Amino acid sequence: MVDRIKNIGIILKPKAVHEFSTILPNLVEWLSRRRKNIFFALEEKERLDKIFLNSKLKFKLVPKVDILKESDLIITMGGDGTLIGTARSIKTPNIPIFGINMGNLGFITEFSKHEYHDGLDETLQGNFTSRKLPLYKAESFRKGSLVKSSYFLNDAVISKSGISRMFSVSIENDDENIYNLAGDGLILSSPVGSTAYSLAAGGPIVHPSVKSIIINPICPHSLTHRPLVLPDKENIWIKLLKHEDELYLTLDGQEAITFTKHHRIRISKAARKQANIVINPDREYFRTLKEKFRHGRR
Repeated sequence: MVDRIKNIGIILKPKAVHEFSTILPNLVEWLSRRRKNIFFALEEKERLDKIFLNSKLKFKLVPKVDILKESDLIITMGGDGTLIGTARSIKTPNIPIFGINMGNLGFITEFSKHEYHDGLDETLQGNFTSRKLPLYKAESFRKGSLVKSSYFLNDAVISKSGISRMFSVSIENDDENIYNLAGDGLILSSPVGSTAYSLAAGGPIVHPSVKSIIINPICPHSLTHRPLVLPDKENIWIKLLKHEDELYLTLDGQEAITFTKHHRIRISKAARKQANIVINPDREYFRTLKEKFRHGRR
């Protein structure tokens, strides 16, 4: 049988050292016994020297871009943010991502740090199911020319910097005006992101299999502006209505695009970019809602 999963890249939660001091050497040793090639980002050398202090375990350091392009499997160790950052940056869409949750709340990361070995063992043997999660594209245009383009998995949030102040934007699709909003912000969320910031701002929970995008105002200055769930084939256009200071379009809390009244923002489902997430067969969606958010409990 051909070993289809030979090269494994490991992406770590930023900055943490102590919480990896035991679990990471154990994982590397476990993978080494199975004769896997293990790769970490070259940028992590200083941190890895601390984690693997006096260890003789072998792994390779390569530029992170090579891990995201050439691995047969990527293991993320952290929380949802670590997995989302990897999904946004990955160069080859079919590379499976095995998410290990190092904390408690993680919703997208499928495997617990206490109970991942069986799932990883099955994955290395090719016995796994994955879910393809679409990414969404955010584009900034000025006078009809593309200025900036990037992606998000969870949400894109429009807000002001510093002290919270009201601003006004027009929200349209390709055919008509959806509504003009005066408020403190706007969240454009994927179904996966519906249980993140959008949920905290009063938005609906949308099952990940529903092909949609959510428009959710933050503190609208009107009782008539409510969250909307639209088909994900829609292009959504946002434009400032007044001469304001710069606004910020923040993608998954990890990247910010600035824009002014002279720009138009387009949000759309990415045509070919998606995240290939390994599923935990022992994890159920509605049970996870109840465990993480106490959803449906009396």
